[in-house]
Amino acid sequence: MSKLVYLVPLFPLIGFLINGLGRKSLSKSMISIIGCGVMLASFVVSLLVFFDVKANGATTVELFSFIKAADFQIPFAFQVDQLSSLFLLIITGIGFLIHLYSAAYMHEEEAQHFGRYFAYLNLFVFSMLLLVLGANYVIMFIGWEGVGLCSYLLIGYWFKNDQYNYAAKKAFVMNRIGDLGFLLAVFWLLFKLGTVTYGDVFSRVSELSSFDITAITILLFVGAMGKSAQIPLYTWLPDAMAGPTPVSALIHAATMVTAGIYMIARSNILYTLAPVSQTLVAIIGLATAIFAATIALKQNDIKKVLAYSTVSQLGYMFLGLGVGAYTGAVFHVMTHAFFKALLFLGAGSVIHAMHHEQDIRKMGGLKKHMPITHITFLLACLAIAGIPPFSGFFSKDEILMAAYSNNPIFYYVGLGGALMTAFYMFRLYSLTFLGSFRGTHEQEHHLHESPAAMTIPLIVLAVLSVVGGFVGIPEVFAADAHSLENFLSPIFAESSKLAHEHHLTHSQEYIMMGVSTILIIGIIVFAVTKFKKASNIQDENSGIGKVLENKWYVDELYDTVIVKPLHLLSVFFKNILEKNIIDGMVNGVGKIVGYGSRQLRLLQSGQVGNYILVMVMVMVIFILIWFNDLTIMKFLKKLF
Repeated sequence: MSKLVYLVPLFPLIGFLINGLGRKSLSKSMISIIGCGVMLASFVVSLLVFFDVKANGATTVELFSFIKAADFQIPFAFQVDQLSSLFLLIITGIGFLIHLYSAAYMHEEEAQHFGRYFAYLNLFVFSMLLLVLGANYVIMFIGWEGVGLCSYLLIGYWFKNDQYNYAAKKAFVMNRIGDLGFLLAVFWLLFKLGTVTYGDVFSRVSELSSFDITAITILLFVGAMGKSAQIPLYTWLPDAMAGPTPVSALIHAATMVTAGIYMIARSNILYTLAPVSQTLVAIIGLATAIFAATIALKQNDIKKVLAYSTVSQLGYMFLGLGVGAYTGAVFHVMTHAFFKALLFLGAGSVIHAMHHEQDIRKMGGLKKHMPITHITFLLACLAIAGIPPFSGFFSKDEILMAAYSNNPIFYYVGLGGALMTAFYMFRLYSLTFLGSFRGTHEQEHHLHESPAAMTIPLIVLAVLSVVGGFVGIPEVFAADAHSLENFLSPIFAESSKLAHEHHLTHSQEYIMMGVSTILIIGIIVFAVTKFKKASNIQDENSGIGKVLENKWYVDELYDTVIVKPLHLLSVFFKNILEKNIIDGMVNGVGKIVGYGSRQLRLLQSGQVGNYILVMVMVMVIFILIWFNDLTIMKFLKKLF
């Protein structure tokens, strides 16, 4: 079955072509069927590939020679193994639910734009599938750039709004900064090893010096910082909320932002051999987790809270990668895909009912009007907060335990972030669903539950958010019950041999889990009590609250330190360098040619006598030159 893995990206590509080319002639129903149908087909094939890999192990499927020059070649090949097959399920499974949800959420769009939307969605999924399936860094980079392009197209989907276009450009530019690091790492590998195929690179890693490995891994991490929104390249992700809400769910849960996690997990042996890079990854990840969590505490836009939550959770994943807990990081990618997609789609359901209102200060009391959205959203909040036995508890706890084994400070700081996560998520939940309604009478009159096409994905994701963590039950609860770790063990086998693991005792794990759970429950009770009856929260932001509401003024700092100086430099180039120097040189050449032409024009006087005189003179000069040493010259010399 693995030989047919090319069908997985092929189906979304076909959907993109049909909906893209036929968007002006196809009906919205047909566009929905095509867009969702190709995703369902892709998911079915992914499922078959997953079970094939589970039964028969990994394989590489080479389709054709992509780049070939003498002995050097880069094949267009797919790596079908435990890691890629797991990501295929996440991407196509969550992707299908988001496509299904979109069919109802975007139904008010014109047919032409509706088709354009689904074409972009299909292309986005195709690019992400290419990224995780590639058997070398070049194919990964093609998918890497593809998701960057699609995020630009989808964030700026409502292109008549200048603010949305600005957000799309911001995402595009910040990702290009990170992509430069990725590209340099690929060239470094080519220069040193002459290959970028995973199998060849990982088997010949001993040929690289420590400096090479450290430099390559840091450059790869720069790419990951851009794509997965880590400090300092994270500010594009919250602004990416300009796109439709299902797009936000797709970016945050199943595609784009998980690319950096996948890339480092795929390159795990390189990072295990580069302790400096690993430490850097852990510190940046932890700093991002805490920093983004503090910002989320004071955001009032329902999607912005979730966006900063994603940045924070990605930080935890990088913390896991940095301390060598590769399985834990991938595990958190999976559980995060469940509950974050659920949260975004739940937010979309709320926004749909509130007539595009996104400020949670103007909501409240939606629990009785939207029972399905309410209960599924609550389950997702419990999962992301890390309450046992919801999925987020198992994956986040695995990362924090590994962090403690590596450095206890990492654990305590990470635990602080987890407490903030519980607080801002239940602040969001309480202000949205509990208490009394704070919107307008017109909004309250039209409050209703979303249609089945939107609530069915919510229910499916809610089930996954609740039970999804049971694939990673830690050993402290049951021996050999961590199915995901067993499944992924071939991918991280070499790293496990080299890693110096420090295992905690079972009593330590029980104490740490118990303490963290009690603290998180306490925070949740505090947040619900504080906000469930809130009637006016307009005046709460002052001092540090004001700073957090304005996101530590990082955007303003970037604008002052980077954007404005670059803008001034570009104005200098435009008005001074280009106009006065480059234009002066170009115009000067034109003026010289013009002057010379005007002088030559004087020869064209129209006087026939002058023409004959000039002709005779030229002929005489020619004859004199041609017969320079002959009789005429001798005669003239004698004569004169």
